[in-house]
This record gives sequence, structure tokens and C-alpha cells, in this order.
Amino acid sequence: MIKILIPLYNDWDALDLLLLEIKKSVSTELFAKLSFVIIDDCSSISCDIQRFSGYNLSIIRLWRNVSHQKAIALGLSYLTQETDFEKVIVMDSDGEDKPADIQRLYETSLQEPDKIIFAKRAKRSEGLVFRLGYSIYKLLFGLLTGKVIEFGNFSILPFRQAKKLAYVSEIWNHFPGGIIRSKLPYSSIPIERGVRLAGKSKMNFVALILHGLSAVSVHLDTVAVRILIGSLLMTAVAGIGAVIVMIIKLLSPENASPGWATTLVTASIIIILQALLSSLFLIFTVLNYRTQKHFIPAKEYTDFIEKVEIS
Repeated sequence: MIKILIPLYNDWDALDLLLLEIKKSVSTELFAKLSFVIIDDCSSISCDIQRFSGYNLSIIRLWRNVSHQKAIALGLSYLTQETDFEKVIVMDSDGEDKPADIQRLYETSLQEPDKIIFAKRAKRSEGLVFRLGYSIYKLLFGLLTGKVIEFGNFSILPFRQAKKLAYVSEIWNHFPGGIIRSKLPYSSIPIERGVRLAGKSKMNFVALILHGLSAVSVHLDTVAVRILIGSLLMTAVAGIGAVIVMIIKLLSPENASPGWATTLVTASIIIILQALLSSLFLIFTVLNYRTQKHFIPAKEYTDFIEKVEIS
């Protein structure tokens, strides 16, 4: 059995079209193995499960809206703890994860059965501003974490890896970032992003920034160390600058404007103190965070599930 895990908030019309497209796009043999699991992220628009009676489908109703990434973590935890399956495919409900690519992910997974396979974004269909913001996000993610992230949620996971992942607390904030952090084996295949089937996207520029910060937060300890190194480099540059200023002041006192050296040295000292204190504060915050008990989706998911409906 292949589970398709789909987080959803109000996108019932898009889900209708998505299910139809999946049925058309994948082979008959593969479709016979598919079982759809919808994580209803406390939608404000109600929808009866009988609307999808033609499919092998269940809906996990959540007590409250927890956002896209957390909904995936809860759905994955439910599946791995209470059901059995061969593989699980995680995809969005709006159609931007193209149904035709399910077949490619599945076939690649058969060739690499122990790996998580991601859909690497070869081409995006959003507007210029969004794509520019996404490029900046990938650049900053690489600089701050030392890792590359070129994929989203669209992926296929073997049961064994999915079960392990449900115990990784970082997927609560960011699903692909959590997988990178987990050190579970993964690879990716290039896939073009599709277009929304119905309705309007809820991912705006602000949401993209929050999404990016969530991805970075998964690697906060690495980020803190890199910021500390950057602060030390900045401190070294400021110190060298202060020394140069003092040398110039001593060698040519008659050509200097009154007070210029004092101003520059004072500014350098302020930069040094701010850089060191800020980075040290971040380091100790991270060290304190690492001593706290973390949220484990596999152990806490039942608190969020109102009910599970099966068609």
C-alpha cells in the first residue's frame, strides 16, 4: 500500500481536481496501490468525506490550525504509529506538485529503496518577486547552515525512514529541513513545479519569510556557530582598523582633523563589543535550548487529532 499524505486548509475544490488528475496520470497498477490521507488543518470551510467516496481516502481532522509543516508532521506520525504501508508520498493539495510526477518518484524510489526521494525544483511557476525571494532564501540558508536546500515537501519515503522521521522533533518546524537535520539518507530528482488547480495561493512574501526562518531554525546550533565565527572576523577587521587609525594618527598628527582618530577607534570598539555580546548571547541561548525537552511528533500527535474519517 502506498499512502499519499496531503495537508489541506480549505482547498477542497483543488483536492477534487488533484485526485482526478492523479487517477489520470499514474499507471493503473500504481493507482490500485494508492490510499489518500488528507490532514484537514482545521479548515474553516467544511467538507463531507462522502464527496470523495470514489477514492480510497481518509481525513484526519485536527482540533486547531497548526500550519502546513506541523500538519505534515502530525499526519506522518499518525500513519507510522497506527497503520502499515510500503511507502508514503507527501504532496500539496493545490496541484503545484504535479500528479504526473508521482510515477517518477515511485519508480526512482524502487531503484533506491532505502532513501527518501525529493522532487528538486527545476523550474518554478510563481511571479518574479516570489522567485527572487525564494532565491534569496536559498542563498541565506546556504550561508547560515552550510547546506543546500532545493526541494520542498513533495517526496516519497519508505516506511522504515518515515517511522524514524516521526521521532525527529525538527520536522515540527520544517519538514525538508528536519530530514536534512536527521541525517537520514535522501536524494532528489529534478521536477518542474506545476500550477495551482483552483483557488488562490496562501503563500505570500511574509509567509515565505516565516517559512525560511523555520527552515533556518532547524539548524540553529550550526547557525549560531557560524554567526560567532562571522562576529570574530568582524571583530578582527574592526581591531585591525583601529590599529591602522592609531598608526596614521601617530605618524602624521599635523595632517589629521581634530578628534577623527578618537571617533573611529570608538566606533571600532562599539562594533567589537556588539558583535561579541550578540554572538555570545545567541550561543548561550542555543546551548540552553539543547537542554530542554523537545516536542516529538510520534509521541504527541494524538493531542491534536479530533477524529479520523474513513470513506
